[in-house]
Amino acid sequence: MFGLYITHPQVKIDPDIPVPRWGLSDVGKARSLEAARRPWARQLGRLVSSDETKAMETAAILAEAAGIYFEIAENLHENDRSTTGFLPPDAFEAAADQFFADPFESFRGWERAADAQARIVAAVTGILDQHDPRLPIAFIGHGGVGTLLKCHLLGAQIARSHDQPGGGGNLYRFSLADRAVSCDWTPMEHWQGD
Repeated sequence: MFGLYITHPQVKIDPDIPVPRWGLSDVGKARSLEAARRPWARQLGRLVSSDETKAMETAAILAEAAGIYFEIAENLHENDRSTTGFLPPDAFEAAADQFFADPFESFRGWERAADAQARIVAAVTGILDQHDPRLPIAFIGHGGVGTLLKCHLLGAQIARSHDQPGGGGNLYRFSLADRAVSCDWTPMEHWQGD
């Protein structure tokens, strides 16, 4: 059986609202609805979401398609960037480059990549260790920690080269039997499933 890590798609950016409370934009909602129409979405037996609004909104759309409820799990949130608050896109991309390039250093008070990786790996591993491997599962979260989890699953060093393209709404597949990545980042509405 398969597991998926799915990143939330496009969000409504509002510098006056804390980033974890940003919701999906109209484009992000439309992409989530399109993904929910795919046969793989109806196969899901379990959905586990970050507690950030954009992830929960994505999870709710997919859960409705699967006819199940989604769970919220601790420690699936994005890397803590609260010390800098909102950064304009160019400044954010430069900061993200630094975050991945120096995983044991903090960028201006951000959670270190090494610490964020340990957190997401522990959270996902704990859930999977108690999960029925006959049941397809999807984790709904964020690009940064999703990439850190992917690096772990690949047995690779932390590197932005493993990051998702296009800024969100992508997924990768891994096997529940051996937790090996078997499908690289793919737009969620384009993935054809197993």
